Amino acid sequence: MKTILVIAVLLAAPALARDLGLGPAGLLAGSNKEELEPITLSAGKPLTDAPYMLTSGTYYELAIIADGTTAQKLTGGDFFRAVWVDSIETESGSIRPVGMNGIEMEDEGEMTLSFIAIVPGRYVLAIPGARGDTQRAIFNIVGK
Repeated sequence: MKTILVIAVLLAAPALARDLGLGPAGLLAGSNKEELEPITLSAGKPLTDAPYMLTSGTYYELAIIADGTTAQKLTGGDFFRAVWVDSIETESGSIRPVGMNGIEMEDEGEMTLSFIAIVPGRYVLAIPGARGDTQRAIFNIVGK
């Protein structure tokens, strides 16, 4: 009897799964990907023009561009715990982090942070010690 029940559940599982219409790649599918306006790391300039509005379950790519005028850090442990980071692409290679609290760029260059927004809420990436609103990037994640 248990064997029949297990077989029935295994056969019914695909039919009960929620179809997101994204194909076999699921959340990583190109149709689920959005590019965000870049964050700019430059002495005395705002990081972003406006807060980011994200949707939980969507795959995002965020370019972070440093002009080399000063070494800059961005920290935001709460943000990095609310998203799943797929990769960080740099000019010299790719990183697939398990967990992180922030990033740092000392020279001119660009990196792309690829992630899926997971936990709805308001999150901040900010330059440590900076007090101005222009020195932080705000991410608002809403549920689907």
